[in-house]
Amino acid sequence: MRPTLVVLAAGMGSRYGGLKQVDPVGPSGETIMDYSVFDAVRAGFGRVVFVIRRDFADVFRETIGAKYKDAVEIDYVFQALDDLPPGYARPGDRTKPWGTAHAIYSARHAVTAPFAVINADDFYGQDAFRTLAGFLCAAQPLAAVRPRFAMVGYRLSRTLSANGTVARGVCKVGADGLLETVVELTRLVPVPGGVENREGPGAPTFLTGAERVSLNAWGFTPCFFDFLSERFPKWLDANAANPNAEWYIPFAVDELIQGARVDVQVLPTESPWFGVTYREDKPDVVAAIQALVREGVYPAKLCLGAMTRINIDYALGEK
Repeated sequence: MRPTLVVLAAGMGSRYGGLKQVDPVGPSGETIMDYSVFDAVRAGFGRVVFVIRRDFADVFRETIGAKYKDAVEIDYVFQALDDLPPGYARPGDRTKPWGTAHAIYSARHAVTAPFAVINADDFYGQDAFRTLAGFLCAAQPLAAVRPRFAMVGYRLSRTLSANGTVARGVCKVGADGLLETVVELTRLVPVPGGVENREGPGAPTFLTGAERVSLNAWGFTPCFFDFLSERFPKWLDANAANPNAEWYIPFAVDELIQGARVDVQVLPTESPWFGVTYREDKPDVVAAIQALVREGVYPAKLCLGAMTRINIDYALGEK
């Protein structure tokens, strides 16, 4: 069974100031998601599930999804504030989405194969998708005593914005390549000689920039949905009264690691990463993608014919 790609696309991009998921960045009007789907299809993913909000479903299907339907199987699920475990109700003052872990939880009825998770507005690079596909297609080791997931790890220094703070899951990786801890730092900014995290009232936390970080490029098996269903009520009990609390993927994964419930293999990559956190980031992303086109990494126009050809090549074993 070929793996599924789950794309988290329910956010409106409040810091960016618009629906950045459909904003063109490529030379022929491509979006960041176009490059992610292109890379995923040529890496061997056979299905794409978009997690979106119901209120912009029509424009998303017409602007984004329609482009892919001849290249790969497409499905949609909705992240909704009312999608809660039995016995729980949305607090009346809650308008903020429940977070990225809840976004994956929203896909629990639509995904049955091993799957990768990415953000819609991050450019991950072709190596990240090849690496994830290889991991997800490999058989679970017979000696494994617990499920094994994966996380693509980027160098922190290569994932920052010159236009404001960013949030990253900063990782501690063991000598065996397994993730030991992941801590979400939400106000990271480059400084001379490294990086500072400037959240909270105390002094900033200094990092070297060489740390591996999560950019929400994960590989899971379907049992992850069982873990999420088990943990979500407990998270709600502790956090639902806070209208700004969000259940992040690194929180959920770290809890499973500390409880010795799963192993998470860190898959280091030197793939280029580009992100549009702020509107001012867009020109840099456009220039970086144009450079990759000039280098021949991508065609000047991503078209359905090219993507369909990639699918055929994969089926023939001609990747």
